[in-house]
Amino acid sequence: MLEFMHYCTEECVDDKVGVKCSVGGAEENPDRERWRFPKVMNPAKIWKNRRQQKNTDDAEDELGCKEALQQEEKEEQLEEISRRLINREEQLFSQDSPSEEEEDQLQRDFEALRLQIWMAVQNTFTSSSSCSSSSSVELEVLRSAVASIQQQEVQDRRWTGCLEGRVPVWRPLKCLSTHNTLLQNLVEPRLMEMAEEDSSGTDGLNSPLKREVCLMGKRLKEDLLTVVRTVKDCYPPQMDILNMYAGLYHQRFSARLTELAASGPEPDDCSYLLLWINHCYPREILKHEELEGKIKTACLGSLLLPEDLNRLEDQYLTHKEDKVKLWLKTALKKEEGSWLSGSTPELLDQYRFSPLAVDVIQVIDGSLTEFSCVIRDQTTAQRITAHLEGFLTSYKKRVEEFVKGNHSNVLPVIKAHLVCEEQLRDYITGQTGSLSEQQTSRCLDALSALKDCGYRCFTCPFHVQLKVCLSPLWTSPWLDGTLPVVDSLLDSLYQQLTDLADLKPACRQALLCVLHQDVVLQYVKRMMKTKMKSREQQVDGAQRMIEDAQKINDFFKEEGCSGSLWLGELLCSLAEILRLQDPASVQLEMVSVARTFTDLSGAHVTALLSLKTGLSAADIRSIRRSVEENRVLDVSTNQSPLFFSKVKVPWINNKISQMGLKA
Repeated sequence: MLEFMHYCTEECVDDKVGVKCSVGGAEENPDRERWRFPKVMNPAKIWKNRRQQKNTDDAEDELGCKEALQQEEKEEQLEEISRRLINREEQLFSQDSPSEEEEDQLQRDFEALRLQIWMAVQNTFTSSSSCSSSSSVELEVLRSAVASIQQQEVQDRRWTGCLEGRVPVWRPLKCLSTHNTLLQNLVEPRLMEMAEEDSSGTDGLNSPLKREVCLMGKRLKEDLLTVVRTVKDCYPPQMDILNMYAGLYHQRFSARLTELAASGPEPDDCSYLLLWINHCYPREILKHEELEGKIKTACLGSLLLPEDLNRLEDQYLTHKEDKVKLWLKTALKKEEGSWLSGSTPELLDQYRFSPLAVDVIQVIDGSLTEFSCVIRDQTTAQRITAHLEGFLTSYKKRVEEFVKGNHSNVLPVIKAHLVCEEQLRDYITGQTGSLSEQQTSRCLDALSALKDCGYRCFTCPFHVQLKVCLSPLWTSPWLDGTLPVVDSLLDSLYQQLTDLADLKPACRQALLCVLHQDVVLQYVKRMMKTKMKSREQQVDGAQRMIEDAQKINDFFKEEGCSGSLWLGELLCSLAEILRLQDPASVQLEMVSVARTFTDLSGAHVTALLSLKTGLSAADIRSIRRSVEENRVLDVSTNQSPLFFSKVKVPWINNKISQMGLKA
């Protein structure tokens, strides 16, 4: 402190005339108007000098702390010194002819007080890095200095309006405005010198811009936390010192970031700038648990002007789009090359696996995570996800073309990509906000087409055998139970399922559900084309259907497919329609089926009723009318899966006309 006072007084004090300042090179009038505000040392130089002093060895630092503490204990509080000087001023200027020598001495004493006040303010942040005892003392000195500033402000107002001849030449001292200017000059070198001299904690940052921004942000956060934890208590509430510092740091940080943004940063640096502007500063600093609600963030605004920020964000988005698009295209091309080369996908946990979906999810999710931190308008994320949609469309086409090529490794490749389809579907359905509803729908449609293409590789060979195996249905040997049609079919299917051993269990179960539905679909189609001749055939056929439904359900349940057991209930309901002979009972059962399966059309109802030889045309019309009147009106609330929409009965219209059933 003494060194600082000596440095300043060397420039401001003339031995012959007391206190004398030089402004712009011209000398003052040596008469009464001799006072000027003292020239305060450049804060950057002060800070640099103090930083150099701190680089001495630990023993000297500790000794310096003790000596400083002892010195402060001997000195009076600045607040008391200020009060005493004001009392001397009042006494001196209450005299008719105050002594010029006393007046000059009082000027020098005020000057010494001012220098101690400014030194206390200058030491605001250095106390946090000093020893604890010294820190406590310096904070007490700062509190006393602030109290002195308030006292001098009151005294400035006291002299306002007095006759000019009776006012001390040093009034007004303007301590508060000088204090505010000093804070402004203090902030800039703290930010800039931190970026220039301290590189700790930036090892992972690969560019000068990133290191500079990181260090400035780190210093800004540390200083604001210091203010809210300790410095704030040294100031009266009306000075709102936290928001004063926040505004000064914001202005300087903003000015430097604006310069960096205008310098044409590289894409990676551009991303890092936006990270600080849109995330780190507003969310991690201003909304820090110790600062949130205490800083008037609305008054601060954005670190960059809207036009500068828009330009920076557009630069980032354009680069990110190109990068994502190129990566996805390259990944798919590499994967396709692997298929075409004849390679077999690797085994992971005993099932075929391709890393394509995991890699795609990582690049998209990583881009969206980064996007959420660096871009303000989250709806523009669709510029990124649009490339996911394009990738899935290309992916589906490549798989379809590969399957048509009849390659020897088709089945292992498809097994791996059914796993990819599942992973991508789970990811897309789990996204909220990043994809629009239209994008989500189109992505899922592409995945459904991909999955169907894969399923066909396994189900198409089985379909031919399925039709052959079920052709004896409704023949006499089947009706009397001597021909085990379904047993033979399931034995054959069991042999084919051994080829699915290296398909991921979840995908295998989904495929089995498809096979289960295919079996029942073919069973029902065969039933609807049957021509019944007697009630006995209907009753016997109904009994066989119930038995077959149980066998089919048991088979798929044992294979781990529990999601399609409703198909057994469907077959039993259709069997009940065949068994019942009373028109009213048939009507009730048909209405029940129509309410459960909302895709049961009028044509399907007629096709089923045409199997009932005991029903008249009037009975059929009545049942059809009752079904239409009792359908579920809000189809969207029905959770039953679709079935009858897959049973085509184009022939039934001719049948309706022949039977005279047109309503």
